[in-house]
Amino acid sequence: MVLNRALILGVLALTTMMSPSGGEDIVADHVGIYGAEFYQSHGPSGQFTQEFDGDELFYVDLGKKETVWRLPMFSQFAGFDPQNALSEIATSKHNLDILTKRSNFTPAINEVPEVTVFSKSSVMLGQPNTLICHVDNIFPPVINITWLKNGHAVTEGVSETSFLSKDDHSFLKIGYLTFLPSDDDIYDCRVEHWGLDEPLLKHWEPEIPAPMSELTETVVCALGLTVGLVGIVVGTIFIIQGLRSGGASRHQGPL
Repeated sequence: MVLNRALILGVLALTTMMSPSGGEDIVADHVGIYGAEFYQSHGPSGQFTQEFDGDELFYVDLGKKETVWRLPMFSQFAGFDPQNALSEIATSKHNLDILTKRSNFTPAINEVPEVTVFSKSSVMLGQPNTLICHVDNIFPPVINITWLKNGHAVTEGVSETSFLSKDDHSFLKIGYLTFLPSDDDIYDCRVEHWGLDEPLLKHWEPEIPAPMSELTETVVCALGLTVGLVGIVVGTIFIIQGLRSGGASRHQGPL
């Protein structure tokens, strides 16, 4: 498994900032992956990213030869020359060619991706929200993620991350869809990957509480009215008892 995966993976530089936590125990506070890259013969294609605590900081668009920041504001504080990424990718391609020949062209093993769909925040009808399609256990890193609304492909409001690396050398990818929740619409995240026999559809629709029936409303109102009447009766009894005990004390007088 590790050998097969090495056939398409380039170098992966991992830097972990550590801090002591009592005695000789050491735990990782933050994990920064600088220059995570891969190159594969399919396409051919490759990717160069930098990550911090599992979030992508930027990736290099190898076609346009430019650095694309996940959040544009980051570019105000740092910079990265895309030529460095192109040089690393070229080295990975060279290493891949050598490994492929030494392995007698052994193909990589296709893993079955795991897909989860959920909303970014609690769903309220008519309030803008974002659907998230979290695709885990991706290998090799070749995948198509598309969104469907009522069975039709959606292209507006769609975005996705690059392939994010994991400790087991697999990848994850996250797709996003901005939408306006409606009780008439249903959504699907469609995933296509070599590890699947057919495209996988992960269904999502808003969970809206069912309205109460007329009988239920009547019962609730009756219960509320009954509780209110009981409260009035009990309060009246306590008031009468209080008045009686006060009157008896005044009639007794001093001994």
